Amino acid sequence: MFITLEGPEGAGKTTQLRGLAEFLRGRGFHVVTTREPGGTAIGDQIRHVLHDTDNAAMSPTAEVLLYAASRAQLVAEVIRPALAAGHVVLCDRYADSTMAYQGYGRGLDRGNLAALTAIATGGLRPDLTLLLDLDVERGLARRRDMGEEMNRLDLETVEFHRRVREGYLALAAAEPARWLRIDADRPGDEVQSDLRRAVLARLETINAE
Repeated sequence: MFITLEGPEGAGKTTQLRGLAEFLRGRGFHVVTTREPGGTAIGDQIRHVLHDTDNAAMSPTAEVLLYAASRAQLVAEVIRPALAAGHVVLCDRYADSTMAYQGYGRGLDRGNLAALTAIATGGLRPDLTLLLDLDVERGLARRRDMGEEMNRLDLETVEFHRRVREGYLALAAAEPARWLRIDADRPGDEVQSDLRRAVLARLETINAE
């Protein structure tokens, strides 16, 4: 089963994914965790280029091609082999981030982005996407308050991040069978409880098929 966590900045995806993985392992599942961009030696090098604040001159087209390159390597090297072995794969961001950030945020043609994503992933789509959603200003403030390093995309305008969030909500509304919105503006244990219930329910459905 392939599960992705998506959402605006500061939603707590990385922390929640870690807790979810520990929970599933305790239930006897073999879980592989990974992230985008990155997740491989090649992808991590691309991640550094994408996040480096010195690269402010990067064009939107160059940006999306770099994301696609990192994704292609991750799918080939990590995700497909893990799924073929029967493991549960949890990924911190995936192809929907491209639609949200470069499609809705940057305004790139979403048809072209879909075609590029299909090439990079070979058509691999998640079984379940969990949208950790919260107000943009709240999420950015969380990151600052926690003292987290702000990368090149974090430093975009609030308006950009609002477009990204609107994109996520639009994607979730268009494909409700795959997406589940989780209110991330709550205590972490409450968010984690909702994530666990959602994943267990989907695993039960898949095992019953």
